[in-house]
Amino acid sequence: MEPQAKPDKPKSYCEYVNTLPADNVHRVYHDTQYGFPIESDNELFGRLILEINQAGLSWTTILNKQENFRLAYSNYEIEKIANYNQKDIDRLLANPSIIRNKLKINAAICNAQKIVDLKSEFGSFKAWLNHHHPLPKEDWVKLFKKTFKFTGGEITNEFLMSTGYLKGAHISSCLIFKEIEKMK
Repeated sequence: MEPQAKPDKPKSYCEYVNTLPADNVHRVYHDTQYGFPIESDNELFGRLILEINQAGLSWTTILNKQENFRLAYSNYEIEKIANYNQKDIDRLLANPSIIRNKLKINAAICNAQKIVDLKSEFGSFKAWLNHHHPLPKEDWVKLFKKTFKFTGGEITNEFLMSTGYLKGAHISSCLIFKEIEKMK
């Protein structure tokens, strides 16, 4: 008997999601969110919250909890989160439908406060990002580490790739890549 050849492992996220059913959380995220520009400051901040919470966990876990995070974090309203107090922190720490990590919760609040400051200087979080764009990844990482809490290299990279500020979200043969390119 001849051994069966193993199927080739997907070389990219794009190839991987194409092996999944259309309703799979990764497929939906890839096809509708990943790499797409985000105009809303609150939605940009929401993506940052998700990326911070993913640290040390699987992205599948975060994708499955996306709506729970939105509900728990006041629909990602930056000004509301910037004003969270101990009662809000306790509420989040007691919420089993999100990641209950005090460092990540405190980072979300601190980062919201920082974005409020950035908005007073630049007009919006998006304008602050655009002011610095384009930068090489290494410079983005330095800027994020200097500006925000809990934003190391991987979190910064994924946040910027997932929001269209850094290339690499999709391979050039991906239909979504072509769709995003048309939007530019």
